[in-house]
Formats: sequence, C-alpha cells, structure tokens
Amino acid sequence: MARLQNLRLVILPLVALAAVLVGCSGGPSTDPAATTVTGAGLRQIRIVAAASFWGSIASQIGGDRVAVTSLITDPSADPHLFESDAQSAAAIAQADMVIANGAGYDDFVNKLLGASSNPSRTVLSVAEVLGVSDSDANPHLWYDVPRIPLVAKAIEQALATKDPANAALFSENLARFEADLEPVLSAISDIRNTYSGAPVAYTERVSEYLLAAAGLAVKTPPGFATAVEEGYEPGPADTAAMEALITGHQVKLLLYNTQATSRTTQRVQDLAREAGIPVVGVTETPPPEYPTYQSWQLAQARAILQALGG
Repeated sequence: MARLQNLRLVILPLVALAAVLVGCSGGPSTDPAATTVTGAGLRQIRIVAAASFWGSIASQIGGDRVAVTSLITDPSADPHLFESDAQSAAAIAQADMVIANGAGYDDFVNKLLGASSNPSRTVLSVAEVLGVSDSDANPHLWYDVPRIPLVAKAIEQALATKDPANAALFSENLARFEADLEPVLSAISDIRNTYSGAPVAYTERVSEYLLAAAGLAVKTPPGFATAVEEGYEPGPADTAAMEALITGHQVKLLLYNTQATSRTTQRVQDLAREAGIPVVGVTETPPPEYPTYQSWQLAQARAILQALGG
C-alpha cells in the first residue's frame, strides 16, 4: 500500500554515534518510570515497541522489571509517515525485546532489525500472534480489542522466558491488565446489544475491527476508504457514493481518522454535520490524556456509544 510504504528509514552509518544519540531528547518516547536498574540492582528488560499502544501494554505487564521505549508516539502526526532515525536504530540495536505491529504497518522495524546483530533479542510480531498474514489485511490490529488479550499473553510469556524469576509477577500483571480491559469489552458489548446492525461509515478503516466487534455495519465504499488510507484522492464514483451515504441519511454515524485528514475527508465531515449525523474522531496513536491503552480505547468506545444514542 502506497502510504504504508512511505514509512521511510533514516539510519546514520556510525553505530557509535547512534548509541550516543539514544540518550538525547527529541527521539523515541521512553516510559518516564523506566530506569536502567531495579531497586534490587537487576538490569531491566529493555523493550522497544514500534508504537506507543503496544508499549503501554508491555509496560503494564512488565511493571518495574522492564524499561520500555516506544517509537511512534505523536498523536498529531500521520503515523504512516513516521521516519526512524539514529535514536530508533540504537534503541532497537540494544533492545532485549522488540514488539512490532506487522501487517505492513511498521516495515521500518524489519529494516532496523536487519541493521544490527543481537542473537539474544526477542522479536514479537503482533500480526503473527493474531494470525494476520493477508497482504491486504487491515494493519490497525490494536483496534481488535477482543483479541488484545492474546497479544498481552504473548508479551507475558516472552517476559517470563527472559526473566523466569519474575514469571509470577508478570502473570499477576497480565491478570490486572485483563481486568482493566473489561470495561472496554463491556462498552463494545453495549454497542452490539443496543445497536447491532446499525449502518455507519468511516473515512478509512482505522476502527474497522472495533466496529465489527460491536456488530455495526460499515457502508463506506471500499475504494473510498482504501484511497484515503493510501494517501490519494478517491475516484469520482467512490466519492459520489460516499457523499450519497451522508446526504441520503443512510448511516447513523461517521468516524474519521484525526491524524490523516484531507480536503475530501473534511468535506465528508462537513456534509455529515450539515445532515445532523454524529461525527466521531478516532486516532491511531493514543493522545497524552489517556495514560493506558485501556483508557484510550474505552473513551473511543464510549464516544461511539454516545453518538449512536443521539
């Protein structure tokens, strides 16, 4: 996919310089609670997550036994245009574990992994954990909330393998994570029980997995959503069909990606508001006001539930 392939790689040739830069400001986001050693003096497991939502889950399960660095963190930028740099390269070179999304979303991770040799490094691909291998599969896997426990379990098992002495801690943290995820699953269930089959539209398929879990019927022309996701203008027929959904009041809700807007997606939003159709913004990267993956997804699920309720 064109826009996904626009993830560009910038690695400085001097590995030593990259290692120095990893400690500088302005690069990948590191969990503020993370340090290099625990109170017992044991070195923490260094985890690099391709995106902050996977980093959030890893931090919750690893607790104070892990130091997590997330690469894609800016909720105001299009993550498909993320450019890795020397800090990203150094972080992955030094990592004990790397968590990639896969499914074409973060191909830069594979390039960075190939640029450094680290036989003890564990690489966890979320797409592989979830069995997503279709080249045209929706890569926004973090919106598949009902299956997120599978990802969390895979992280817990990987951590237990690296640090067997703290396996019980990781297991306890996993149980706590799953309990904190229950309100999100409950909100999705509420949508499904109350509005199952309700027609909705999105400008691109960011929230597709969540909408499917909630039992909502997406009416967006596939060509329109694909064009927006890949960064080009939809064709006239798809644009006309999308606008007809809105002006003809054929959908109950419009969702749009706040991190990837264009003249076309703005026009669709404007038409929806003029028609009295609720508009809900969703994000690919958690905004800073949500401290955990769960709080972010809960806010979005509740926004959809509220919008459908009028």
